[in-house]
Amino acid sequence: SFADVSFLVGTLIDKFLYHIPLYRQHQRLTAAGITLSRQTLTNLVQRAIMLLEPVYYAQLSSILLSETLLMDETYVKAGRAEKGKLNQAYFWPVYGDKDEVAFAFAQSRRHEEVGKILGSYAKTLVTDGYEAYARFAEKTSELVHALCWSHTRRRFLKAEAETPELVKDALRQIGKLYDYEAQMRRKKIRGPDKLAFRAEYSRPVVNDFFSWLKEVMRRECLEPSNLFCKAASYAFEREAGLKVFLSNPEVPIDTNELERVIRPIPMGRRNWLFCWTELGAEYVGKVQSLLQTCRLQGVDPYTWLVDVLQRVDTHPAFDVHLLTPRLWKENFAVAPLRSAIDR
Repeated sequence: SFADVSFLVGTLIDKFLYHIPLYRQHQRLTAAGITLSRQTLTNLVQRAIMLLEPVYYAQLSSILLSETLLMDETYVKAGRAEKGKLNQAYFWPVYGDKDEVAFAFAQSRRHEEVGKILGSYAKTLVTDGYEAYARFAEKTSELVHALCWSHTRRRFLKAEAETPELVKDALRQIGKLYDYEAQMRRKKIRGPDKLAFRAEYSRPVVNDFFSWLKEVMRRECLEPSNLFCKAASYAFEREAGLKVFLSNPEVPIDTNELERVIRPIPMGRRNWLFCWTELGAEYVGKVQSLLQTCRLQGVDPYTWLVDVLQRVDTHPAFDVHLLTPRLWKENFAVAPLRSAIDR
């Protein structure tokens, strides 16, 4: 490439970490006296991401080996449906227990997409209450399906205007669970001690919460259309999944950790609005997977990209996993390759 690696990396960082669309970057380059066509800029970004694709797939493979896996979905406008309209596609982010994330792309939110992404995964899956995950769990007998308390809490919060006192009581009880989780983080309680702590403090709260809900539903005679009634039904239908964290110390109480990681996608949508093609959306997911994992691993994305884009050409294919941010930190971070401008 006639472009130095520092230029390629700067363009990727601006576009995907700081959400500056290429047309704005092109305007800045033009203002600085650099003559470059928009198409050339697009091609450079696409070809740089293509070089990173094997690293992305190696990272996805690592994530799917996790004992505990978090999964969610978020929409993206990608590809033309018809004149004047765009398809609504989805990223299905998966977050592994080694602090790695992958934004798998699919053209729909259909139930079968979960199986396409997870394949034969059969350990512990933590999700919200979307039925697609439950259908996947039903087909995989060895899979343990844990559910998110944060999503359950939000259901009750929606009913606050209709039944403020009941909602206040529900949120107070759920809040106790979060207080205990915060205590364990502060005291750095892990493993068997975490399991014992949850058994002593969190389990009685969970049992009391569901007993209280049953009593409220029996006593109040709420209409099925009542939002509190809907929130209670949501919780009852998912009671088993909401209790999984009590029997496994490695299972988080919610999927909030993943939701924080996927924030760049909705933030980016406000700037670049849509992806012109499905392939473009797929590239967005792959590069965001690697950049956000850099942040999770405490790796500087610029340093990692400059090194890997130069190293990938000569690096053995069977060792491509060593270039993922988590393993790169252990193997190459001490003496990373630099660009000509950084040396």
